[in-house]
Amino acid sequence: MTVNIQYVKMPTSEAMNEYVEQKLQKIAEKYEWLIRADVSFKMENNVYGKGNICEIELSLPGPKIFATSKESSFEAAAKETISDLEKQLKKRKAKFATH
Repeated sequence: MTVNIQYVKMPTSEAMNEYVEQKLQKIAEKYEWLIRADVSFKMENNVYGKGNICEIELSLPGPKIFATSKESSFEAAAKETISDLEKQLKKRKAKFATH
């Protein structure tokens, strides 16, 4: 699986790249039919402190899977987004198994 990481209007972070790639690699080992992951990090001016956004779109056979989350840190946002993706992948795998 190839991973494309994009930072929108903010500096890139090698630590975040490694963190996200490591987490996505674990998913790729579980679900070998994943093709590509497009990750984007955005910063939003938010008075409540939850302005760090992580969006991930997974390419796989069938419709793409997308998740996004807004948290106080990029690590938390990435973790929450990947958790949401895993839930969707489990549902998709269950559909594969029934056919």
